[in-house]
Amino acid sequence: MRLNLQTDYALRVLTYLAVMQDRRATTADIADRFGISRNHLNKVVNALAREGFVEAIRGRSGGLRLAQPAGRILVGEVVRRMEADFAIADCFQGGKGDCLIFPACRLRGVLQKALEAFLATLDGVTLHDLVTLNADLETLLVQEPA
Repeated sequence: MRLNLQTDYALRVLTYLAVMQDRRATTADIADRFGISRNHLNKVVNALAREGFVEAIRGRSGGLRLAQPAGRILVGEVVRRMEADFAIADCFQGGKGDCLIFPACRLRGVLQKALEAFLATLDGVTLHDLVTLNADLETLLVQEPA
């Protein structure tokens, strides 16, 4: 399984904002730090704001900040809200697809359990867990680009 780019960027934005704590950041700051497209990042930030993870403050002293404490943001919840679907095989997309063995297949159940375990693992981790006491992460995100 591979997370889509939007989910990847969403987790980067949230990590950056958690490290910055009460300091506000701009989309440009984050895009420049990670070397990613500002336009694409704007779409991700808008989605994060719609989902209640990020608060965008307009005006001269505006910027982005977490909309809730990092300890309340579950990584699994972010992934669920940012991913379009979790169909890891054709048979997960509501039909049997073109698979000959669909009626007798036991792999679907195994894959479903694996997906549930994956999400359960992510549900056990908060954004706070990822950034607390992580001096290396803070150094990488706060230092001036070379």
